Amino acid sequence: MENTQPENKSEKIKLDFKNSKYATGRRKTSIAKVWVKKGSGKIYVNGKLFDRYFSSDTHRMLITRPFEIIKQPTDYDVRCSVKGGGPTGQAGAMVHGISKALVMFDENFKSTLKSEKLTTRDSRAVERKKPGRKKARRSFQFSKR
Repeated sequence: MENTQPENKSEKIKLDFKNSKYATGRRKTSIAKVWVKKGSGKIYVNGKLFDRYFSSDTHRMLITRPFEIIKQPTDYDVRCSVKGGGPTGQAGAMVHGISKALVMFDENFKSTLKSEKLTTRDSRAVERKKPGRKKARRSFQFSKR
């Protein structure tokens, strides 16, 4: 039986991702480099299983969504390197990257994933703070006297 988890924390998992498809996913300020290959349904994020990396069930469900849409939840292995942003942005970036990589595998997935808006980058980002205001749109409290 193959040991996929490292014994000590400094040891990284060595994954063989030859013959895989690469795509980059982005969301908010997060960037995900994603490699997808035919396999058994394992998803690794920054060297850890995605169950351990993402503590929220919502984020885990979001990441597996592209595979459920194409009705092949355990046919592909994913290796992902994510940086920047928080967990929601990172999960969104992974979904974008996984969807783009799956389209490279099979062009037939494009229409299904595109109809669910997974191949399009979500361009929403935090609005910048304006001068003379407390936040982007929130003003300081007004005092008449």
